[in-house]
Amino acid sequence: MYTKDSLELLRQRINLAEVLSGHLNLQRSGSSFKALCPFHEEKTPSFIIQKGDSHYHCFGCGAHGDAIAFLMSHVKMGFTEAVESLAERFQVTLEKIEEPVREKGTSKAQLKQALEQASNLYHYLLIHSLEGQVALQYLYKRGLDLDFIRQFQIGFAPKHGDVVMRYLREMGIDEKVQEEAGLVLITQQGRRRDFFSDRITFPIRDPLGAVIGFSARKFKEETFGGKYINTPETVLFKKSRVLFGLSYCRSRIAKEAQAIIVEGQIDCLRLIHAGFNYAVAGQGTAFGEDHVKELLHLGVNRVYLALDSDEAGLAAAAKIGHLFQKKGVEVLIVPLPEDTDPDSLLIDRGPEFFGSQLKDSLDYLNFLFSYLSRDKDLHSPSKKNEVVSEIVAKIKQWEMPVMVHESLKKLAEISQVPEAALGVGQISLPDLFIKKSSSLKIQEIDPNRILEGDFIRWLVFASPQYPQLITIAKANISKGHLCVPGAARLYAEFLLAFEEQRPCDVLTLGACLESEEDQKLLSEIMQRKINLVKAEDGFKETVRKILVRQWMDEREAIRAKLQSGALSDEEALNLARQFDEIKKRIPQIVVS
Repeated sequence: MYTKDSLELLRQRINLAEVLSGHLNLQRSGSSFKALCPFHEEKTPSFIIQKGDSHYHCFGCGAHGDAIAFLMSHVKMGFTEAVESLAERFQVTLEKIEEPVREKGTSKAQLKQALEQASNLYHYLLIHSLEGQVALQYLYKRGLDLDFIRQFQIGFAPKHGDVVMRYLREMGIDEKVQEEAGLVLITQQGRRRDFFSDRITFPIRDPLGAVIGFSARKFKEETFGGKYINTPETVLFKKSRVLFGLSYCRSRIAKEAQAIIVEGQIDCLRLIHAGFNYAVAGQGTAFGEDHVKELLHLGVNRVYLALDSDEAGLAAAAKIGHLFQKKGVEVLIVPLPEDTDPDSLLIDRGPEFFGSQLKDSLDYLNFLFSYLSRDKDLHSPSKKNEVVSEIVAKIKQWEMPVMVHESLKKLAEISQVPEAALGVGQISLPDLFIKKSSSLKIQEIDPNRILEGDFIRWLVFASPQYPQLITIAKANISKGHLCVPGAARLYAEFLLAFEEQRPCDVLTLGACLESEEDQKLLSEIMQRKINLVKAEDGFKETVRKILVRQWMDEREAIRAKLQSGALSDEEALNLARQFDEIKKRIPQIVVS
């Protein structure tokens, strides 16, 4: 949790137009900026930022918020992630509340600065150095032109073992930072040298585009090591979680809830360059559950697997598809011609052909049945049983009951086996949900959380334009009216900021968060839109519901006491009178 002073400093430093320009095509219009709204489909810009304002507003769908709200809603960042990203971008040091005193280590901002400088150097050496010309010609032969190379800042790490170290030293970046950023390797003899040597470098970026590491490809057979090597694990770079290319695609993936998954970095960048900017790749390791979680966090419900058409690619498609289907995500296999990959396909046949292949994608079950039975004689009952049993076992591991039921039905149709033989309709709930007890949770809808979230949302996003909402809130709702602790804290902080004439936006509210649950509530508030045209009527209705809820709660509390049987006749009579009085006082909203 960060101090209010540091969050206030961040608020003053943020340039909203600068933040949004990385995600939207902003066009200046007089004293404002306009853009096509990212939250709904439109052809005429209705998404507006007034010059000097810290908020955006869409007159088409009602989307409204500040930089934090945009990153949470559009880019699907958490509150803390959005705050830290903006702090790094606008060079604000965030101070934590009651942070224990300890020796200060290297900050993430210092590591990113070193990596950004290294990326600039690698890129310069590729284009301008004599040694880099061999690597440049290799890329040209691969069909990557200079525009492509510059767009993704592809670079070249020379053979000399100290070029990066010397350059970074001259830029004032000390040896410890270089090492912690993964740019320097210390040999067994204790000597220091550049980590990457004689390789083409591809920067790996975080969600806001900051370099957090590199993937480096050899282009000569004699170069030592594997085809690709990555930056070693650092504070910034965890390869089991990083999806290559996500920084270029995160907004579109979140908006369209779909992604294309490929194997290699060049495959990924080629697709993005060709307009398929919802493609990502694993990071030099098997595509695993953590990668799946990253995409699930963005709301993905459909993935296209465009993996190499060789045996390894088919096996990977079977495995990766299972991980997504297990979570209820639809999986489609892109049919790539034999001995091709997305990179070669785009070069030889162009984007339109690749787009047609996407449309012709095969659903996962049909692919899996075809893949597992390719070398088997399905006329043999035992062989057919072997294939079908293996697929049934996979399906029963999936976590969504409807997905399991429908997939078993579909498998019966594909394999021409009676549904009853596959256990369709016979799967019990324990079979579907065999999990650790700690992970068993019943998802319930909390009407109080929804109602109070609406109340806070109206205040934050509508009161700047309709200040009378604050007057209505103060006249009718106290902190005691709100039963969700996080909502009560947010409301109290909102009123305090208003009284002190401070901005009442997401950063203000974020400063009073006390737990992960509070952050989750704030994220939920950010997700829904409001209709500013009906702001006052909508807010009054929300206030009325809160008042009626408390009125009914008071009545029910008295009713429970009356029915307890533990009261004297006099006590019961007094409570009955109170009940009648409360019943007559139907809540009315005080407008002023």
